Amino acid sequence: LFIVVVAVNSTLLTTNAGDYIFYTDWAWTSYTVFSISQTLMLIVGATYYLTFTGVPGTATYYALIMTVYTWIAKAAWFALGYPYDFIVTPVWLPSAMLLDLVYWATKKNKHSLILFGGVLVGMSLPLFNMVNLITVADPLETAFRYPRPTLPPYMTPIEPQVGKFYNSPVALGAGAGAVLGCTFAALGCKLNT
Repeated sequence: LFIVVVAVNSTLLTTNAGDYIFYTDWAWTSYTVFSISQTLMLIVGATYYLTFTGVPGTATYYALIMTVYTWIAKAAWFALGYPYDFIVTPVWLPSAMLLDLVYWATKKNKHSLILFGGVLVGMSLPLFNMVNLITVADPLETAFRYPRPTLPPYMTPIEPQVGKFYNSPVALGAGAGAVLGCTFAALGCKLNT
């Protein structure tokens, strides 16, 4: 029950991570930020339960719960008329599988889990998350179908900075994710002590 409760909370924090429809002019920037946020939410919870149970496979189970609850939440929003016209891909599962693999392959070594697992999840999730960005509907069509004339000034889109970050949000997200992933994996392990 406890693992379900925490996974639900993680889901609430990551539900919007991947909602690029409303971030059309900020797509690459939000992609990087959201990839990092998803990486951190996945890794801290998955590492916590992995070291709590000591059973390889728990991280994937945790990611599966996050995926299912996200599907439920987004389906509910879709039913209420929220303009989702793409399927939420289970981006957390392959990264969580890598975390389980590291834990199993290093014979449950926590330090290896933090270092190798953190780097693998941090570098892989932005890559898998690109599938979400690719499946977004045509931004102009969405903008015309769902006009938002009442945007507050701080949300008014500006011209995107093309070429910034070497024009590679995947590389930026993976680099930042790899560094922060280790830190949050360590936090997940520390929660058990």
